[in-house]
Amino acid sequence: MATVAEPDTKADLDSFREEARAFLAENFPPELRGKNNLLSSVEEAGEESPAEKAWRVAMGEKGWGTPTWPKEYGGGGLTKKQARILEEEMAKVGAWNPIGGMGVMMLGPTLLEFASEEQKHEHIPPICKGEIRWCQGYSEPNAGSDLANLQTMAEDKGDHYLVNGQKTWTSGGQWADKCFAIVRTDRSDKHKGISFLLIDMDSPGVEVRPITMISGTSPFCETFFTDVKVPKENLVGEEGQGWTIGKRLLQHERTNISGGGRLASMMGQSLGDIAKKYGETDAGGELADKVLRDKIADFEIRWNSFLLTARRAVEESKAQGGVSEISSVLKKLGTKLSQERSELLIEIRGLQGLGWEGEEFTDGELEAVRGWLFGKATTIYGGSTEIQNNIIAKRVLGMLDHQ
Repeated sequence: MATVAEPDTKADLDSFREEARAFLAENFPPELRGKNNLLSSVEEAGEESPAEKAWRVAMGEKGWGTPTWPKEYGGGGLTKKQARILEEEMAKVGAWNPIGGMGVMMLGPTLLEFASEEQKHEHIPPICKGEIRWCQGYSEPNAGSDLANLQTMAEDKGDHYLVNGQKTWTSGGQWADKCFAIVRTDRSDKHKGISFLLIDMDSPGVEVRPITMISGTSPFCETFFTDVKVPKENLVGEEGQGWTIGKRLLQHERTNISGGGRLASMMGQSLGDIAKKYGETDAGGELADKVLRDKIADFEIRWNSFLLTARRAVEESKAQGGVSEISSVLKKLGTKLSQERSELLIEIRGLQGLGWEGEEFTDGELEAVRGWLFGKATTIYGGSTEIQNNIIAKRVLGMLDHQ
C-alpha cells in the first residue's frame, strides 16, 4: 500500500486536528452518537435513515472511511499520525466509521497489493464510499481447516471462467453484491492450482441459503455455484497465485478479528464503569465486591497490554510492507480476550445479562447477550485457534505450509 510522507511539524498536525473537528461538527449527526452496529459487516444492511446515509456519504466523499488508503483510489491519503488524530476526534464526539465490512477489512488491502490498476480503479472506490458489500467465498464442506483442499472449480472457457461448486460459512452472502473467492483452476497441484476470483452475486447460477445460528441471526450461508460465468478480467493476480493472495487476505482478516484492527473500538464503555452501574459501591465510590473488582482489573490490564502490543505489531508489519504471520498470534490472543470480556459482562449484570427478549431488558443488555453468543465463533472463523497454533509453530520451526 502506498505510504504518505509524515507531516514535519506540530503545526501541520494541529491544523489537521482543527480540520477534523470542523468536519465532524458540520457532518456528524448528533442523533447517531453511539449507535454504531458492531456486527453490521455480517448482518442485513437494513434501511438507512437519512442521517445514517448523510454520514456515510460525507465520510465516503472525504475518503476518511478508509483514511490511510491512497487518494487516487478514493481513500483519505492520510498519514498514520493524521489517522490517529481523526480517530481521537471522532471518539470525543461519539462518532463512528460508517464505512466498513469485508471490503475494508480484508479485500481492499489485498487488492491494493495484488490487483491490476484497472481492477483497483474499478473495485476500490465503491469500497471507500461504502456503496458495495462483499462476502468471502473460502470454506467448503470438505475444506475448512485444510482450506487448500477446496474443490470449487473454475474452468477456462476462453474469455471467461465457468464456476461450479459449493462454499459454506459465506458471511453476509445473502446481502452481498459481490464475492471474493478462491477456486481451483488446476487439479494437478493442491496449492498452485488455486486462483483468486471476484464474482457477482447476482450472476445466474448463484444460490445462497442462510444458516440460522444460536444467536438468532443468520450471518452465514451456504453458497452454490452452478455454471456461473465469471469474466477473465475478474481474476486477481495470475492463475495459480490464489493461495498466496488468499493467505495474505486471511492475515488482514485475523488482524481485524484479533482486536489489532477495529475490534478495539468496539469494546465501548469500560467494565469498571458498567460494574458500578449494576453493583454496590463503597463510600469511596469503588466496587464493594472485591473479588469482582480484582477480576475486572486483571482483565483490563491484560486487554490494554494486548492492544498496545497489537498496535506495535501492526505498525511494525506495515513498515515491513504489510501484515505478517504475527496476525495469527494476535488472532489467537485477541479473540480469547474478547470472549473473556463477554463472560465478565454476564457476571457483572447477573440476570440482566442473560435476557433474550422483554421490556425489562435494555437494548444494550440484549445486544450484549447476542454478542456473547456470536463471539463464540471468533475463535473458529478466520482460522480456528488450533490452526493458528499450527501456523505459529510452523513459522517458529521454519517449516512450509504444506509440511
